[in-house]
Amino acid sequence: MTLNLFAADEEAALLQQQAGTREALAPGAVLLRGFALDGAPALLQAVDGIAAHAPFRHLETPGGQRMSVAMTNSGPLGWISDRSGYRYGRADPLSGRPWPPLPAVFATLARTAAEAAGFAGFAPDACLINRYAPGARLSLHQDKDERDHGHPIVSVSLGLPAVFLFGGDARADKAQRIPLVHGDVVVWGGPARLRYHGVMPLAEAEHPLTGACRINLTFRKAG
Repeated sequence: MTLNLFAADEEAALLQQQAGTREALAPGAVLLRGFALDGAPALLQAVDGIAAHAPFRHLETPGGQRMSVAMTNSGPLGWISDRSGYRYGRADPLSGRPWPPLPAVFATLARTAAEAAGFAGFAPDACLINRYAPGARLSLHQDKDERDHGHPIVSVSLGLPAVFLFGGDARADKAQRIPLVHGDVVVWGGPARLRYHGVMPLAEAEHPLTGACRINLTFRKAG
């Protein structure tokens, strides 16, 4: 176990050194190493403010399963899952109030990351915020509840490292295993927009800014 932890720390340090590099994952999909690194403290502060008004919660799938990832939302639209299905809504079901506004630091990062990946003019109206504790995972799925799939997805990793699964157009397609560390941003759109993707179970660890968790910001143009 100790050796595995040392290996993970060394890998994370190596990936952190690659900040500023750009890796093509597939046509229309790009990994921007360390793109959010400088702005991470401000992003996490904004997450705390959002969660104070719309607390993290474990949503239920249409089939009645409790999701291992805790979620909240920011922006005019928020992603919701319950027995009625997957959808976007303007109000937080827990409070009945509108979701907290999209912070300027969120919108700027989403726009500049999308532009760096080749998708100019991205203006998200939804940010799904996921909090992963050790053991939490996200099974392979498509982001397809949005009205127009012509806009990219921008996904920001903060805190603990994770292994991102980036698959193909069918669930059964073999998925790439991509290690992500604090500050990494993945953008996919165009021919890659409906690719299956997910996150492997999070390993036990501590991060100086987030403690024993990973925060993921997923920006979308949903309406």
